[in-house]
Amino acid sequence: MGADIHGFVECRATHGVLDEDDDIRWWPAVDLDLLYGGRCYDAFGCLFGVRNHAGFRPLADGRGLPEDVAAEVRREYEAWGRDAHGASWISWAELAAVDWDEPAEAVDERVEEYSLVPTRGWVLTGKSLRDTGGRPEGAAWIQDGRLLRTVRMVRRDAVPPDGPWAPVWQVMGALAGVHGAANVRLVVWFDN
Repeated sequence: MGADIHGFVECRATHGVLDEDDDIRWWPAVDLDLLYGGRCYDAFGCLFGVRNHAGFRPLADGRGLPEDVAAEVRREYEAWGRDAHGASWISWAELAAVDWDEPAEAVDERVEEYSLVPTRGWVLTGKSLRDTGGRPEGAAWIQDGRLLRTVRMVRRDAVPPDGPWAPVWQVMGALAGVHGAANVRLVVWFDN
């Protein structure tokens, strides 16, 4: 059974606030489903520790919902009932400070599989939980007509800057430009 991600980009609107003591609450700026429609376990593991086959030190593992989460977001999360798990959040300030070249702490549990395409050479076709026979990081071998490799990923491999998460980062960055990096966060949960 697969895991899917759900959530919201939230923002504390500071534009036009006259007094620092004003009660500035979090607002659901945009539903994550409008920006990200994928299922990438490498990204889920790197960011939130869910399905972390690649062995990353997760950036925001198991934080739960923020205490001050927007009421609308809490209602949406609670509507998932027992199907929701892995709730967490991460601020734009944290994301902006990430070293995207940081390697995973372990070699990926999965083996990269490549197929030979006549006009292009070996092309990555997926990953699988295959027995590596104790082969070390970087090992490559041919099995059943496929090239197999063991790898250690870096964060940029899991969440490429021009990949499916780019629209999320663009929206969060734009909001941070107006309201400040500490006032923008991504709140998520998963279902199976």
